[in-house]
Amino acid sequence: MSYADVNGLALYFEEHGDGDVPLILLHGGLGSGETFGAIVPSLAEHRRVVTVDLQGHGRTADIGRPFSTASMADDIAGLAAHLGVERVDVLGYSFGGEVALRTAIQHPDIMRRLVVISTPFKRDGSHPEVLMRMDEFGPHLAEPFKQAPFYESYTRVAPRPEDWPVMIEKTGERLKTDYDWSAEVAKLEIPTLLVFADADSIRPDHIVEFYGLLGGGHRDAGVDGSARPASRLAVIPGTTHYDVIFSPVLLAVVTPFLEASALP
Repeated sequence: MSYADVNGLALYFEEHGDGDVPLILLHGGLGSGETFGAIVPSLAEHRRVVTVDLQGHGRTADIGRPFSTASMADDIAGLAAHLGVERVDVLGYSFGGEVALRTAIQHPDIMRRLVVISTPFKRDGSHPEVLMRMDEFGPHLAEPFKQAPFYESYTRVAPRPEDWPVMIEKTGERLKTDYDWSAEVAKLEIPTLLVFADADSIRPDHIVEFYGLLGGGHRDAGVDGSARPASRLAVIPGTTHYDVIFSPVLLAVVTPFLEASALP
């Protein structure tokens, strides 16, 4: 359990296991590294795993800047430097997936492999009703959200629990920020695994488009699979955006991708 001083931020992280290329895990909005508690032991059996509390989340205190995925991506690059490693694998879920994707876009030189779970590459990739909830998210929810489980976990570990309203306000500002990274995603050369729920908050056509930008779905792979893209797509059945990371299938999908000695 340590802190890395990066970009004016004291970034909290925990390390588990051993290995040359760390796997950095990035949680979703209003969460923390504890989100991955159930899968970290399995992931750390054969590799070095690093869980992170992003700016203003968990044990990482907020600072005077927005919840920007671009800034947080720079934080992850700073963490890699702090760890003294040249390459990292990054797995991000939901909001953490946005940060992971931005890390690959902004710092491709430090990335070995990328896993993006239940994350769109542009804001309107989500279903209309989800976008409506994003538009309605704001400071007025700080009090009612105190009844939700993530409030208990926040107040239990946050350096300044009184920052809860600030967290909600900044999250609302982030959710309302429009973005479209399609051009940048299309230029990525990092092997990427996309994972989605079969009843995700993200539209199925957007999922297919995402995979297509990474070179997937354009041709038959051939009997020997030689025409497969380096990137992969997994849709986990019987899951939603909100529980896909708790599916026992997730490890079965992620582990072979990370452990493959080479990808086509």
